[in-house]
Amino acid sequence: MTIAENVETVRSSIADAALRAGRSVGEIRLMAVTKYVPIDRIALAADAGITLIGENRAQEFTEKLTFYKQRNLEAHFIGQLQTNKVKYICGSADMIQSVDRPALLEAVARRAAARGVVQPILFEVNIGNEPQKGGFDPNDLDAYVEAAQGLAGVRLCGLMCVPPAGTPEEARPYFRRMRALFERLRLSVPTADTLSMGMSRDYPIAIEEGSTLVRVGTAIFGARTIQGGTVNG
Repeated sequence: MTIAENVETVRSSIADAALRAGRSVGEIRLMAVTKYVPIDRIALAADAGITLIGENRAQEFTEKLTFYKQRNLEAHFIGQLQTNKVKYICGSADMIQSVDRPALLEAVARRAAARGVVQPILFEVNIGNEPQKGGFDPNDLDAYVEAAQGLAGVRLCGLMCVPPAGTPEEARPYFRRMRALFERLRLSVPTADTLSMGMSRDYPIAIEEGSTLVRVGTAIFGARTIQGGTVNG
């Protein structure tokens, strides 16, 4: 199948999942995840109606940024971000979805303030409490939400997660818990409007459980083969 056909298939699946959940399809944004995807293939996705891009690597983000601007694409940073790479992303990304620890929150806020901008962010939540993953502990989230509200350089727009590996149905309880955390967040941050969860393997389940933004790579571009292995997501 072509990239355009893949985009149409994903959009149809999103609509079906929204219908099952009694939701409007207009509530759900589709992000094309472009890790290791060359610009010519991203252009095909844009031609098929993709307007939102997610990049995982700081170097790739900066290399593709001019193209994204030329094509009027909204570009989010969704990968693990080292504090020494914040200067390349903050103020350039339309949103940083992967703010996963206090030190990164503070580094983004400082850089944004220095640049005279307000950086939209999401808190990445370690919803499975997996020791090998980054992300805020769900039990500590309220304190960090309060801290973010006191920082002039950032605007907290919602939450993001990657659930533990497993079947789509095994991800459901984690998505459900994220929805509860998101609803609690909105009590203190009413303007928060983004719950980013669901990837190629499980985005219909995520939509059924309340996701407002799904991050789809493989289902649009296919598996990406790089030196040392294959990238899925």
